[in-house]
Amino acid sequence: MSGIAEPSVLIVATSLDASSRSFVLAQEMQKILTDRRVNAALIDLRTCSIPMCDGSDTEDDEVLRLKALFRENTHLLFAVPVYNWDVNAAAKNVVEWMGGAELNGKTVGFLCAAGGKSSYMSVMSFANSLMLDFRCWIVPRFVYATGSDFDSSGAVNSDLHDRLIRLSDEMFERLPKGLLPPYPAT
Repeated sequence: MSGIAEPSVLIVATSLDASSRSFVLAQEMQKILTDRRVNAALIDLRTCSIPMCDGSDTEDDEVLRLKALFRENTHLLFAVPVYNWDVNAAAKNVVEWMGGAELNGKTVGFLCAAGGKSSYMSVMSFANSLMLDFRCWIVPRFVYATGSDFDSSGAVNSDLHDRLIRLSDEMFERLPKGLLPPYPAT
C-alpha cells in the first residue's frame, strides 16, 4: 500500500460542560478505534485554553499545538453538543483557528449529543462549511444521541455503541479494502 498513509483519527471533544455527553461519545469512539488498532487521539477542549478567534494572525502556543495535531491526522471526528439547532461555538472557534493545511481534504465525521430529537440536522451548516471552504470529505452518517441513548450510569447503551461502530466503519470507506482490521467481536 505504498503512498497511502496509515489512517489516524483526531477526535475533538468540543463541549465545555463538566458533565458532557458528547465527551462520553468521544471516549467511546476512541476505545472503538483503538480496539481496531487505529491511532486515535482525543482533544478535550475543556482542558485547552485557546482564545476566541478574532481574525488576526496572532497564534498562541495552544493554537499552534492544536494545528499540529490537526495536520498530522488523516481523519477528524468532532464530538459536539447541539445548542440552539447548531454545534456549539467552541467547535466553530477551533475551525476558525485552523487553516487549509490543517483541514484540506480531511475526512470528517460527527458525534452529536443533543437534548431532543428535533435538531438532528443541526450539524449540516458546520459540515457544509468544512466541505465547501476546506474540501473536507464529510461522512454522510453521523451519530446523533439524546439522553435516552445513555444508561443510568451515563455510559452509552448497546444501540448507541453499535451506531458508533457503524460510523467507524463508514469513516474509512474511501480507503482501499483491507487497510483496517474489522471491529473485534465481543
